Amino acid sequence: MTKINAYLAFKGNCREAMTFYKACIGGELTMQTIVGSPIEADCPPEMKNMILHARLTKGELSLLGSDMSEQGQSIVGNVLSLCLNCSSDEEVNRFFARLSEGGKITDPLSVKFWGATFGVLTDRYGIRWMLVYDKNQK
Repeated sequence: MTKINAYLAFKGNCREAMTFYKACIGGELTMQTIVGSPIEADCPPEMKNMILHARLTKGELSLLGSDMSEQGQSIVGNVLSLCLNCSSDEEVNRFFARLSEGGKITDPLSVKFWGATFGVLTDRYGIRWMLVYDKNQK
């Protein structure tokens, strides 16, 4: 099955953000720093501990991230929303509560006109999340 993976570009705080997401969602987190990578020799010393590639996986969920954004090119949070389709009421409520810590809720979790529990927040890193649980969807 073809999937879309979200890839987040950070400005030096990828490790912190991806660790936060792991604490919120769970799963397995792997991170590759520039040190030890094929591009290490091409990077200035201040970049050596930045994250070249991070991957958070939990079941079918895969969230990718990096500190390797072009300076001045990315504006965090305004061009990407992550839609997290949850498998239970408990899960959508737990993830929403954790992700909103230190962030801003723009649409509180509630049952919407289409019958699903849905809410929107911007987390403490400026990333916009839409969380949904539809008990009628298989």
